[in-house]
Amino acid sequence: MTEALTIRHAETEWSQNGRHTGRTDIPLTEEGREYARRLASRLAGRTFALVLTSPLSRVRETCELAGLGDRAQPRDDLMEWDYGDYEGLTTPQIREQRPDWNLWRDGCPGGESAADVGGRVDRVIAEVRRVDGDAALVAHGHVLRVLGARWVELPPQDGARFALSTGALCTLGYERETPVFWHWNESVEAPQSQPGDSAAAQAGMVGS
Repeated sequence: MTEALTIRHAETEWSQNGRHTGRTDIPLTEEGREYARRLASRLAGRTFALVLTSPLSRVRETCELAGLGDRAQPRDDLMEWDYGDYEGLTTPQIREQRPDWNLWRDGCPGGESAADVGGRVDRVIAEVRRVDGDAALVAHGHVLRVLGARWVELPPQDGARFALSTGALCTLGYERETPVFWHWNESVEAPQSQPGDSAAAQAGMVGS
């Protein structure tokens, strides 16, 4: 059965600062570009029947530096969550106005809800499952968390439980006929962050 490798794009200035980056086309930092180049060695030898990306430049550049650019096909359904009125803001800034705000429960005014994003990723998953071979999906933090939830047949809002760092790899597949996670939030260079790590490191988990 098809195995799907997902890749969150590498670091941008806004992901580093914890700003919600939906449709704003923010470039990778130099550190992000260097990290994306290291992805290429991790992916060497892998064959993908399908490579899909978000059309935004931070994702396309990550894909190219990782060695998958020549096969990539853009899909608007892999765009990041539309944060609407909250675009460019951090969670603390949003909570100055809405102290109990939760993206996964409340969505964004002028933007999308978790169900909206879930509808988009369901179309991507359906395309992947029609392919004879493995797929690579290069996209953004929150949309890939929703995709992970939907892959294992959970509600879109359960993506809240799957933290995802910039540049992280995940492997989605099957155990017999059951959709499963084989790996989640893998770094190509270091062990995964643990609870209690610095706020700066955790900021990279905000969608972008």
